[in-house]
Amino acid sequence: MSDTQAERTTGTERPAGYRGTRSATGPTAWVGWVVFAGVAMITLGAFHIIDGLVALFEKGYYSVTSSHLVLHVNYSAWGWAHLALGVLFVLVGFGVLAGQTWARVIGIALAVISAVVNLAFIAAYPVWGVIFIALDIVIIYALAMHGREIKELV
Repeated sequence: MSDTQAERTTGTERPAGYRGTRSATGPTAWVGWVVFAGVAMITLGAFHIIDGLVALFEKGYYSVTSSHLVLHVNYSAWGWAHLALGVLFVLVGFGVLAGQTWARVIGIALAVISAVVNLAFIAAYPVWGVIFIALDIVIIYALAMHGREIKELV
């Protein structure tokens, strides 16, 4: 008995384009989270670049009192770290949007590094740091759980 005959006898209709299996219907709505992760990585990368440039050119901008300083760092080194992390985030974000598997793996690693870096730098800008960490966690979730679905769209 074919699918159309089964539909006639049971009285159930299937949506247009139904092919019988989940994988044949294409990606789920969760692919939107992967697109969000790619765009968020590009945006966070731009913010990391801005943070790095501010740390390099405006040495006293992130200064905090010694009692609140979590990590004693050279702001020039910290600026270069943010700058490099930002450039990598932007490049890998475009790779995620292109559906590349290597970009998903590196994106997860970069998001973990970004969360740790922002945790160490949270005394200088607490609200901004918490926002970065929260977005990093969303990126990790989207890439780890639903990352392969974007490949079907590309």
